[in-house]
Amino acid sequence: MTGQLLPALMAILLGILAGVLLFVPFVAIQYRRQGRLTVTQTVVWAGFLVYGLALWTYTLLPLPVPEEIRCAPKQLRPLQFIDDVLGYPIGSIGEILRNPAIMQVALNVLLFFPLGFFLRFTLRRGVVATTAIGFVISLLIETTQLTGVWGIYPCAYRIFDVDDLLANTAGALLGGLCSLALRPWLARRDATVLPGKPTPITVWRRLLGMLCDAMVVWLTSALAGVISNAWQLYVLAIPATDLNQSVTSAVTVAVPLVLTAALTLATGRSAGDLAVLICWQSRIRPRLLARLLRYLCGVGGWQLLVAFASPLDWVFAAAGIVALLATTDRGGLPGIVARMRPVDSRAPSHDPL
Repeated sequence: MTGQLLPALMAILLGILAGVLLFVPFVAIQYRRQGRLTVTQTVVWAGFLVYGLALWTYTLLPLPVPEEIRCAPKQLRPLQFIDDVLGYPIGSIGEILRNPAIMQVALNVLLFFPLGFFLRFTLRRGVVATTAIGFVISLLIETTQLTGVWGIYPCAYRIFDVDDLLANTAGALLGGLCSLALRPWLARRDATVLPGKPTPITVWRRLLGMLCDAMVVWLTSALAGVISNAWQLYVLAIPATDLNQSVTSAVTVAVPLVLTAALTLATGRSAGDLAVLICWQSRIRPRLLARLLRYLCGVGGWQLLVAFASPLDWVFAAAGIVALLATTDRGGLPGIVARMRPVDSRAPSHDPL
């Protein structure tokens, strides 16, 4: 049971990691392609990501220990599964359902069946494209197995079966055909997509921008810490036990602080604002002062509290959310403190900071 659950757990864990790394670019792309990001879109894309990783983990993992590898044979005869099916009793429905050859084909079909739906939802591909993509992905998986992960192993550690290729492609085809039922819903959805037109600044949009800001700070901090430790280990040749953690801690705080400050002071917008296409209007002059206030009333104020190890960082974050909910124009703390107003950056005249 543990061996069967391991690929699923790995797919979920890797999906979470990949989702965190790709979240901000994903938000930015969706807003530029469709003018918005809904919960449905997020769930579908997250499912697609986990599904894609599950294909990899279930078909290629676990990798064998090189010393224990046993070379697997090849099955190059198309439709060999028919003879395999007939090699077991099929005189009743129960025997058919328990037939291991039928179960093997059915599982291979089901494995690629979701591909049609995901490609239809996310990339808007038709039946022909879905089938072709399913074939290519299946061929890549089978070839990877046949070549021992492209030469890492001396021979194939799993059976290359041409019938698996046929069943996987059939699954993608069936998924694509069933996805045709989604066309009316997709047509209604596409009718509301306005990628080039401004849309209202909602609570969800502002919260999404704030989440993107936090993600950028966290990822930048983590990357800065890794680079700092790597510099000490490989450039300064400091033993791992003697690494200066105070330097690394200072770097993980200073680097994201400087980068986010530079971005906001240069553009008047945080990384989250840029992702969700928000800019700010303000009558405060000089403009640099308005941008500084935007920074201090947003991610910058939170970062400064974190930098000085203040327990008020969580209070500041909570106050930002409460202020966002309390302001009718969704200006939040920048709106209350500096009388700023968020507007869609696609508006024809918005006089940004």
